[in-house]
Amino acid sequence: MKTPTLSIPMRILVVAIICLSLSEGLAQTTLTNEQRLQWFRDAKFGLFIHWGLYALPAGEWKGIVYPGASEWIMYRAQVPVKEYEPLAQQFNPTRFNAEEWARLARDAGMKYLVITSKHHDGFAMYHSAASKYNIVDATPFKRDPMKELADACKKYDLKFCFYYSQAQDWHEANGLGNDWDFGPDSMKTFSQYFVEKAIPQVREILTEYGPIGLIWFDTPRTMNAAQSKELANLVHQLQPACLVDGRIGNEMGDYKTKGDNRLPSGATEMDWETPATMNTSWGFKKSDDNWKSPKQLIRALVEVTAKGGNYLLNVGPTDEGIIPGPSVQRLKDVGAWLKVHGEAVYGTRMAPWTIPPEWGMITSAQGKLYLHVFDWPTDGKLELHGLKNRVSTASLLDDHTRLKFEQKLGEKPGEPSLLITVPATPPDSNVSVIALDIEGPPNVSPQIFQEKSGTVTLFGLLAQVHNAGMPGIRKDDTGIRDWTNGDNWLSWDFTIDRPGRFRIDLGSYAITSGSGRTRKTLFEGGHQLMLGVAGQGLSFKADSSRTERPSPYFTDVVSEAGEVTISAPGSYTLQLRAKQLVTFQGNGCVVRWIRLRPVQEEARR
Repeated sequence: MKTPTLSIPMRILVVAIICLSLSEGLAQTTLTNEQRLQWFRDAKFGLFIHWGLYALPAGEWKGIVYPGASEWIMYRAQVPVKEYEPLAQQFNPTRFNAEEWARLARDAGMKYLVITSKHHDGFAMYHSAASKYNIVDATPFKRDPMKELADACKKYDLKFCFYYSQAQDWHEANGLGNDWDFGPDSMKTFSQYFVEKAIPQVREILTEYGPIGLIWFDTPRTMNAAQSKELANLVHQLQPACLVDGRIGNEMGDYKTKGDNRLPSGATEMDWETPATMNTSWGFKKSDDNWKSPKQLIRALVEVTAKGGNYLLNVGPTDEGIIPGPSVQRLKDVGAWLKVHGEAVYGTRMAPWTIPPEWGMITSAQGKLYLHVFDWPTDGKLELHGLKNRVSTASLLDDHTRLKFEQKLGEKPGEPSLLITVPATPPDSNVSVIALDIEGPPNVSPQIFQEKSGTVTLFGLLAQVHNAGMPGIRKDDTGIRDWTNGDNWLSWDFTIDRPGRFRIDLGSYAITSGSGRTRKTLFEGGHQLMLGVAGQGLSFKADSSRTERPSPYFTDVVSEAGEVTISAPGSYTLQLRAKQLVTFQGNGCVVRWIRLRPVQEEARR
């Protein structure tokens, strides 16, 4: 067949269109990080999908159920490449329906979707020219589900995004992680893998699937700064509006990615995201029935939003291409709550309370505050401390019922304060929302107040670190960590308006370190500590007396310090010093919070 030729006018038109496209592309390169992040900051809620060959063994290999996430089965069981690779010949997800997945995400109230294009097992879930080890060339399925999902996301107005494991690749001799087939990582030529597979595949997923909202990199391992920068530059060169997550390594991401299922103690100014599971595993695991309830998931979404982050909630489809029923139902339940209360989530920002009140969380918007009430007051009175703005109206978000309130804007202990009269029963059994109309941008006192219950909670992230310039202590968004130097000490200032006798506890947690088979979670106890407040001193040992579970993702280890009496309203300072710190495991003392609870309140618990 003779190839048709274009006329000269048509050629000129084509060239003009190309030039226009190039100029638009160049214009896009001027995007600032602020512009890139705008949609992400407003979205708040995304769907994470871990799907791959690991859905076939589903956490079990040769009759043994391995602990941990199912997508790590090749690593945990040290499955040789020659045994794992044939799984591709069995992988035929004929029940996969991209429209159903995208519609489910949309109906759940999600605004973006992130799916594994290649996980650590090295298998590409799209048609890759860089490696024949992919779903089109190596399986009987022969379809590219990523193409179908990209189209479906466009139809349902979702940002389509990719996960890509850029360093770990257990299928490749020079990829990191596989030491049972290919020896230790230190003996590998990672730069060869990086150039021959990682870079080409990232280029593919950014050029063949339309606009990509973000690339979710993972486990950079030994990648150096130059490699992380090259990868980030490639993303922004090919798609200037595409975000790069924090796990690209070496501080090269456009936003921070928290540890799996990790929630900070308080609000965080930086842009961040928490990836979270509905059960325990990320990929489908047939033995994992450890499901969080819809209420727990809704509250986690609210908590992440109130603290300034995004919540990326995971599902693990089966090898047939089905999202498990329990996941589907939970997504529908979250979507039903968001349909009524979405105004208090989408497009909101964290309110200027570093630490949330004991009854729930707070988000903010222009001229608005949204009080997300987890624990509905039994006496019909909801108390909020610290707000300096004048409140014009208070109402229930679900039906806009106006609520009576009393506001004190003075400077007495416990003020400023707002007392709202609420119905006897909560409007919503998961999270009820009260909307406040306020005058001006939110303005909040930095004081630490006593709560309505009489409790005072001093979070580690609010501690003043003394001798902070010395090594041996660190503060992050969960509190004080790595306290190994006894010359460092901590203090907090707080206000008491209802004096009395208080029981004092210290909340800590176990530190997770290492990766893969060396990954461990340990609590280092035995520290001898001294606490002083209101002219009284307590000596105690930080141990694992008991545990508390404030969320499905987090366990606090609680040590009992003793009791003190605070006899008058006013401002106080609590000091925490170390007599002896245990450092055998290298973790040192960890301080998430110190809590003063009225003894009469303690007796009722």
